[in-house]
Amino acid sequence: METLIPKISTKKTNFFRSRKTRKFPLLPFKAKWQQNFDQQQAMETLITESTTTTQNPNLLSLLIDSFTKYKCDPTPSAYSFVIKTLTRNSQFDQIPLVLNRLEKVEKFDIPERFFINLIKLYGDGLNQIENAVDLFYRIPNFRCVPTVYSLNALLSVLCKSKQGLLMVNQVLLKSTEVMSIRLEESSFFIMITALCRIKKFGYAIELLHMMLAEYGYEPDYEMYSRIFMEVCERGDYDEVMGFLEEFRKVGFVLSGENYSDLIRVLVKNGKGKEGLDMLYRMKSDGMKPDVVCYTRVLEGVISSRDFEKAEELFDEMLVLGVEPNVYTFNVYINGLCKQNKIDEGFKMVEYMEKLDCKPDVVTYNTLIGAVCKVGEVKRGKEVLRMMGLKGIGGNVHTYRILIDGLIGKGELLEACGLFEEMSVKGFVPRSSSLDAMIARMCEQGLVGEALKVLNKIVERNVAPGEKTWEVLLCESKFDFNDATRNNFERLVGV
Repeated sequence: METLIPKISTKKTNFFRSRKTRKFPLLPFKAKWQQNFDQQQAMETLITESTTTTQNPNLLSLLIDSFTKYKCDPTPSAYSFVIKTLTRNSQFDQIPLVLNRLEKVEKFDIPERFFINLIKLYGDGLNQIENAVDLFYRIPNFRCVPTVYSLNALLSVLCKSKQGLLMVNQVLLKSTEVMSIRLEESSFFIMITALCRIKKFGYAIELLHMMLAEYGYEPDYEMYSRIFMEVCERGDYDEVMGFLEEFRKVGFVLSGENYSDLIRVLVKNGKGKEGLDMLYRMKSDGMKPDVVCYTRVLEGVISSRDFEKAEELFDEMLVLGVEPNVYTFNVYINGLCKQNKIDEGFKMVEYMEKLDCKPDVVTYNTLIGAVCKVGEVKRGKEVLRMMGLKGIGGNVHTYRILIDGLIGKGELLEACGLFEEMSVKGFVPRSSSLDAMIARMCEQGLVGEALKVLNKIVERNVAPGEKTWEVLLCESKFDFNDATRNNFERLVGV
């Protein structure tokens, strides 16, 4: 007779038996999702406890207690949270304890990013370069395979200080021979940048050659451009031209920024014609020079007194739509003043204002210097007054130019008045100007006035030149009365 009880298959029986006899039965509450949930709960407990506990809590103990409470293992993210919190709270003394537990107790693999962040913390934040190097060497102990990323992080730290640079060679040897890390282009770029910063351009170029010869990497334009920029920053003409040849040998074309740097070096070294040639070459390479390039070349040709070329260059800027700025106008006005075209210089100031390009103190100082040079000191004082009306205060150079002009004209009392105004503003006159003024005053019998000027100089801790003392000593033998002599002796004593 057929029974109504269904038969249980052998397969299901074996399944139930295996669950009962398994050493560690996989019960529902031990599933992966439950483990993740427990770890999430432990993490939330850790975060809560770390924010509500009293100042400077022991975060490692909180981490262990939180995960023990939920009977689960800590996660890498939990340790990352602990390190970040310790850093934020400046509890750096607890970091070694956390690392020791990670190395000797925990069993999970730790991502390399964890160590990269710590290396940067030790190097950039705490200035503990030795600890950064030691941590880099210990990375394999944490069940993590170090790569060029952690090496680059360490190189970036080491290359920022003289002490660190001395350790680079040892780190490279150990990382390549012992840790089997291969250098990449990014590693060379870090080291080349550091060598450029400390002006070791020869070594930087050697690294470029090493990249290709020993590692098979072809240095890119960015590396060459970086070295070229730093060489130009140093400003040594021979170094710049030498590396320019190196730059061109590998087939790279200068960028607009490279040309601008090169033109600056040429102009600075008095090679205005060569700067103009580079401007033409820049245009032939299909690049439009900006206002900075034009201004530098304009300054170069004016310094070489090629005023005709300066006029052509300024007109070319306007035709090509390159709008001059205040620095361009200052250079151009200086060229006009060198040709004694002072009135054209003043007209150019009016033109600047129409273009809404406000003249600055350098603009007016150039014009004041030009009019004082031709003996029109009163016009220079009028320019100073006009500057005040426009809200542009004169600087120390403005007053020095005017005082020298007044002394040259023999208007000593006016020079004294301007000197007083200069002193009130806190500006210090040139010792040569004071010597000349006091000497001229003594020649005209204004010894008492000269002593007053000297007294004001000493009160402001300004040391007159030797000529001042020689003149006053000479005058003391002849023209000083008793009161004047006493004042002089008092000043000398000071």
